[in-house]
Amino acid sequence: MSIEYNISRSKSMGPKSANFIATLYDNDKALFTVKDASQITGLSGNALNVFLGRLAKKGVITKLKTGLFNIVPSELGTTSFFITNPVLIAKSIIHLKELTDDDYYISHGSAFELHQMVTQPQLLTFCSATKFIKKENIHGSEIDFITCKKAEIFGVEKFWVSKDKFVQVSDIERTIIDGLRSPQYCGGIVEVAKGLWTKKNVIDVKKIINYALVLNIGVVYRRLGFLFELFEICDKSETELIEKKLTKTYSLLDPGLFQEGKFISKWKLRLNIDPDEIKNAVRA
Repeated sequence: MSIEYNISRSKSMGPKSANFIATLYDNDKALFTVKDASQITGLSGNALNVFLGRLAKKGVITKLKTGLFNIVPSELGTTSFFITNPVLIAKSIIHLKELTDDDYYISHGSAFELHQMVTQPQLLTFCSATKFIKKENIHGSEIDFITCKKAEIFGVEKFWVSKDKFVQVSDIERTIIDGLRSPQYCGGIVEVAKGLWTKKNVIDVKKIINYALVLNIGVVYRRLGFLFELFEICDKSETELIEKKLTKTYSLLDPGLFQEGKFISKWKLRLNIDPDEIKNAVRA
């Protein structure tokens, strides 16, 4: 969702500024970098900073962070401050860090939202990347980058944010797996369970089990098997593969809650949230 603020200011532009904005649009760069601006204008250093600063002051563009700007759409009238979709900003930051589309994907709670697996809007944007990138606060819109290994980037697809803009996002099965691995980035295990329940009729059970086997993380096996069994999503024969992978170690069902509740030996979990509470939440 884009963020707008209505502030009345003059947006009159000279020929150079008007040509600059037109060229950005012609090159599909409504979201642009300082490098883009330099290539178009031929300016650099302080001269470029002054040029961009004047456009920002007039409300023609908005500075998102150092080196990154977006155009304030003319159809917004007197609006002089605009922030484009945070997932597109996350993608641009990835590229600013000299990473490619093969090095990131929109993940966790943000992927749940893009796939319409949540009922509440997400306040944070989550992006998994193969390089450490500090959390960004773009005028109140926070983007949290989660570092992952290159080998962990799989189960990813293009998601078209608009008719001409896309981001890389985890597919539904991978989104669930990431949620089981790190429920804290999705609002907790109940929210992950809601997402699974919402897509229970469309998920590919074999694919999601295969994803779990590729990651080979014990807590994923435990939580996946438990929820599959709780919701009766698949046959017992389909979960035997992950059940065989379990060790004797117990994990919490929800790592964000207290260490309490009964232990279940089959899935080596401590149920620190009542299964009936999960069932009631997903069917509410």
